[in-house]
Order: sequence, then C-alpha cells, then structure tokens
Amino acid sequence: MKHLHPARWACALLAAPILSTPALAADWSDTFLGYRFSTQYTEPMNDRTIQKHILSLTHVNGYSLGQNFFNLDILQSDRYDPSNGNGSNGATEFYATYRHQLSMGKVFDKDISFGPIKDVAVTAGFDLNTKNTAFAPRKRLLVLGPTFKFDVPRGFVDLSLMVGKEWNHCGLGAPACPNSRSSFHTQFLASLNWNLPFDVGSVPLKFQGFANYAGPKGDDYAGISTKSEVLVRTSLMADVGKVAFDKKNTLWVGIGYEYWYNKFGNRYMADGRVKPGIKTSAPTVQVEWHF
Repeated sequence: MKHLHPARWACALLAAPILSTPALAADWSDTFLGYRFSTQYTEPMNDRTIQKHILSLTHVNGYSLGQNFFNLDILQSDRYDPSNGNGSNGATEFYATYRHQLSMGKVFDKDISFGPIKDVAVTAGFDLNTKNTAFAPRKRLLVLGPTFKFDVPRGFVDLSLMVGKEWNHCGLGAPACPNSRSSFHTQFLASLNWNLPFDVGSVPLKFQGFANYAGPKGDDYAGISTKSEVLVRTSLMADVGKVAFDKKNTLWVGIGYEYWYNKFGNRYMADGRVKPGIKTSAPTVQVEWHF
C-alpha cells in the first residue's frame, strides 16, 4: 500500500465530513461563484504592483452537529508576476481552503453559552496551493483549535484560535533556496470571520470578511527567521439581484479591501534589508452569483 505524506493523509481525513453519508446530510447550504479584481496586489521580492483577476468557488453547509466551509480561488496575475519560463504571461495560482466546525453545544446537547458567546466549536481544516512561478510554491497547511461563536442579531461573528503546521516548496535553488522543501515550525493562528447583513431602505446589504493573524513559523528556505503576518480581506456588498430582479441572494455586487502585512511571514533579506512586496493595500471590486 502506498504511504501518504502526513499532510495529504490528514487532508483526506479532514475532508471526510464533506463527503460522508446521510448521517451528515446538510440542513442548509449556500454555493456561489465569486470574482474580485484589483491593480494593487503585491508579491514578496517584487517591487511592482500587480493586477489580478480572481475567480472563486465557495460552498458552505450546516448539518446536525456543525458546518463545513470550502473555497477555491483561481488567481490570474498580469505580466509583472510572470509564470515560470515565460515573462510575457502572468502566473496562475490555485488556492483551496477547507474548514469543518464541530459544535460542542450540539454534540453534548447542552447550552454552553457564556457572556457574548453563544457556542464553542472545534475547528479543523487545511489550506492547499500551487502556483506556476519560478518559486513554485506548494503550500500544505493543517489547522486545529477552538472557535468562539458570538451571539449577534443577524449573520455571524466567529473567532478561531488555532495551531497550524505548514509544509511548502521553493523551486529557485541555491543560493536563494538551499532547501527546496521546508517543514515549518508549528505556529499560532487567530482568525476572525464575519458576515453581517443589514438593510438600507429597501436595499439588502452585507458587511463580510476575515482578519487573520499568523505567528512566526521558524526559518524560511534560506534560513531567515519568519515574522508574524496579518491578512485582512473585507467587502461591503449589495443584493443587486433583489433590487433589480426581485431575486433575493442571487447577485451581489460591491467593493472590498485587502491588507496584507509581512506576506507569507516574509520580512527581512539575508543582509537585513526589508524585502519589497511584503505589504499589500488593495481596494477591490467584487461580484458574487449564488445558485
């Protein structure tokens, strides 16, 4: 029998709730295609701003004991973030995220609310990515920890405090990457996620997004210490489908913003200078089509 890399084995195990049988049949679900665009993205060691078109497929569902979240982003860069071996073509990246929440209140059939918290869940999941640049990243991240679910009138606010373990790859070779593969140190992760619907007159709106903090994860491929990173991605969306076609929660259009500090944990080069491209401040336009 072929042995699986630990990350692949764990990913298969964590994906089981999404693929399992009627015992975990969904009570509710939402699936949508998304699009976002900005001309102000950045990449580490690149001093140019980059235009990206980003398509996404997102699915979320809830069942008797918890819920599942899956998202796949397909990111297409312009020529200032070139693909490997072809400087005239922009790189393409695939980034997948899966999270499963197991509600402790539902598992034990007990009210465990306290203060502003209505429930506590155990969250497990993974991130996977690949990108056809010379760097050739292949991120494999596993996460596990508690999620505190806040009691809000509409929508949700969740705070997850997790540990993460990342494996990745660098294809640049020595001296930039003496070690092409790296198993990073276990790190602390905090993730605040929210979706807050409200109305302005007859127009349904929602304020949504997440704010992630990732602690240092040891040395990078060149033996340089990684630093804490912060990623915030948020948007204000209007239910255009409801206003224009009287079809609620079908077509949402809005504006967003992405802030990324010390991207991927990068900060300093070997000579002590700050790397270019490690800070993103990007206004975005966004569309969602729910079906």
